[in-house]
Amino acid sequence: MKNTNHRILRIEGKVQNYDWGGKSYIPTLVSQNIDKDETYAEYWLGAHLKAPSIIKIDNDSISLDDFLNENKVENLGKKVANDFGKLPYLFKVLDVNKMLSIQVHPSIEAAIIGYEKENEKGISLTASNRNYKDQNHKPEIMVALSDFWLLHGFLESEKLIKNLKETPELSYLLDTFLEKGYLGLYKKVMEYSQEEVNKVLKPLVERIYPEYLKNKLDKSTPEYWSAKSIKGNDLDNIDRGIFSIYFFNILNVSKGEAVFQDAGVPHAYLEGKNMELMANSDNVLRGGLTSKHIDVKELIKNTKFEETIPEILNGNKNIESGETVFKTKAKDFELSKIELSKDISNNSISNSLEILIAIEGNATVTQENELMSINKGEAVLIKANTSYTITTKSTVEIYKASVPKN
Repeated sequence: MKNTNHRILRIEGKVQNYDWGGKSYIPTLVSQNIDKDETYAEYWLGAHLKAPSIIKIDNDSISLDDFLNENKVENLGKKVANDFGKLPYLFKVLDVNKMLSIQVHPSIEAAIIGYEKENEKGISLTASNRNYKDQNHKPEIMVALSDFWLLHGFLESEKLIKNLKETPELSYLLDTFLEKGYLGLYKKVMEYSQEEVNKVLKPLVERIYPEYLKNKLDKSTPEYWSAKSIKGNDLDNIDRGIFSIYFFNILNVSKGEAVFQDAGVPHAYLEGKNMELMANSDNVLRGGLTSKHIDVKELIKNTKFEETIPEILNGNKNIESGETVFKTKAKDFELSKIELSKDISNNSISNSLEILIAIEGNATVTQENELMSINKGEAVLIKANTSYTITTKSTVEIYKASVPKN
């Protein structure tokens, strides 16, 4: 494909049809036909090899990974091209209808070691028991697009003790926690056989499930999410992830609020819609609420066994530009939200390759003599070191993925 002098390009993402997704939000957003028998979980914007986005140039198209490889320095900027050698982030829209698996992401150091060990063992990259798909970490930030629920890190010790004391079926674990702490408690239940899991949790499920069916449980309680995890009346294969629901913080964040998940912090998305920006990795160590592979030894090795006091991020808002930046420690990515009316414009210079997606309204992106519209559900790519302006004749809400300057 010929190189282009365009600095602003149309980009189209890929929909992922996982079974936990919703029925209509994502296809409606990105103007795709809806199949009533399908579920729509994620919309990916990025160069991940599993589902690279497509760049539209004039009447031609090219995958984002191929496009970047044609001229990494021009597209990514010199520093990002040298530091990462590729687009360092993956940008997503999520519609969480069913609970996702409890998971932990490794550090870069752990990912490199784990990846090499699994290669030495001859485990295929596509094998169901493969933990490390690449040699990268996977910190991630989410901003809620709706009322959103998630699990995030271990409860403070007082709250965890309270949960154990007030849950008859789990009160026997109190001594373990007091004597051996978070690691001892978690290790004990994660190493249970399925028969032991069933024996402990069956009385709990039989007590709370009827209440769930009668809509008598509050979403802020572990009982609600534990009951929701039950698949029909299957009490012979109860998910051990229920233990974690009683051990972890249950967070409810409102539209516009953000949460950062660092390496080692156990978490799970439970319900709602969000924007998610993460390092370009697919490394996931699962701990429950899943039928997929759980490697307890590797999970425990990579988990932070400490209390987590949740930090809800509201971002730093610049009223003049309409941009709210959600700062984190991650060097791979930076997420911001741009909210404009006809009286406010946003002027920026891209530090590296940026991807913008409109979630509400419409706008125009201008760069010298280039002009491109961006309507609800559409996305644009902006090359590194591009000076551009975003304007709207009404209102618009745009989310932007970029790489931090420092």
